[in-house]
Amino acid sequence: MASGLSSLYLTPASNASLSPAVLRSRRLFSSPPLPRAAALVPSGLSIGISVPYSRRQCSPRSLELPSAPSAARRRVVVAAAAADAGDREFEVELLKGVPKRPEGFFDRHPALVTGGFFFMWYFLNVIFNILNKKVYNYFPYPYFVSLIHLLVGVVYCFACWSVGLPKRAPINKELLKLLTPVAFCHALGHVMTNVSFATVAVSFTHTIKALEPFFNAAASQFVLGHRIPLPLWLSLAPVVIGVSMASLTELSFNWTGFVSAMISNIAFTYRSIYSKKAMTGMDSTNVYAYISIISLLFCLPPAIFIEGPKLMQHGFADAIAKVGLFKFLSDLFWIGMFYHLYNQLATNTLERVAPLTHAVGNVLKRVFVIGFSIVVFGNKISTQTGIGTTIAIVGVAIYSLIKANMEEQKRKAAHSS
Repeated sequence: MASGLSSLYLTPASNASLSPAVLRSRRLFSSPPLPRAAALVPSGLSIGISVPYSRRQCSPRSLELPSAPSAARRRVVVAAAAADAGDREFEVELLKGVPKRPEGFFDRHPALVTGGFFFMWYFLNVIFNILNKKVYNYFPYPYFVSLIHLLVGVVYCFACWSVGLPKRAPINKELLKLLTPVAFCHALGHVMTNVSFATVAVSFTHTIKALEPFFNAAASQFVLGHRIPLPLWLSLAPVVIGVSMASLTELSFNWTGFVSAMISNIAFTYRSIYSKKAMTGMDSTNVYAYISIISLLFCLPPAIFIEGPKLMQHGFADAIAKVGLFKFLSDLFWIGMFYHLYNQLATNTLERVAPLTHAVGNVLKRVFVIGFSIVVFGNKISTQTGIGTTIAIVGVAIYSLIKANMEEQKRKAAHSS
């Protein structure tokens, strides 16, 4: 090859049906600038070429493409003509011929991939709830356990960043200011949920948390000033009635568990409000990592001041005496990993499906968690509690479907206008 060209590389082009490559060279000729280039290309070959140039007219050069597929390894003659002043780079884009990359099995069956995301989301969520409750049966310290959930997730995020999976996105003061209220509400909601888990049955906590859409609608109407349509309000009536029925006859009922779950609903509602104000161009994985780090700092003081003295006196010793040091530490590690991964999988699943599909999946997830927790822990529930829980879940499903359909109609209207 002529010495005037060097550092050749191929860059994929973004085209749905074609896969052209752009052949670039970074070394400048010492020749006058050229406005255009003519390319003589054999039939069936498609390639784009970028040729830098400067002050002297270039004679045609013959270029070989050793990295291209064998069918595309043809010689391309680039003729350059004299041009105006200035050192610039130009490209010749020829759009036919380079073979398309063969599709893999998962490319041909995207539904299997999406189904795998849903399965892992459900699986990790159910395992987390079951293992988390088992830990509370011998270690009833929800503030400390909440801290461990976030700590394990933060360590996992730093480990992923260290190997570039994903690459860490930079953060500045403005972004930190936007994410801090989100992280505070996330920390408060997470801790209060765990206080409820530690004091009442898992199924009852999730029944109370079915009220979260009601708080979201109320905040949207009365805090943000968004008008909520009447069908949405009507769909929330079964949720309120069902939760009330379940609470009145819940055998594990106590006010600490009930109030804590209600506070978590309010906290997560405000987390949604602040999240809308903190929309950034950063990818969801990095955003969740930064929220976890900030939330960890918020969870540290209550874990130290509320439960620290009890933990130092007898909390750790009692847990180790009951299950042993290795099981105690491994249980704390795994509930932290399951907590972080199921939240991350929920985000990844939302990115792959329509809001309507995700809304239905979220309702089914709650059904799975309630059902499995009753079976695993053998919780006895009254007939009224069972009926109330069912009514609440059906109400959440109706609300989710109506809301998702409204959002879809808004998007279609925006695209058509």
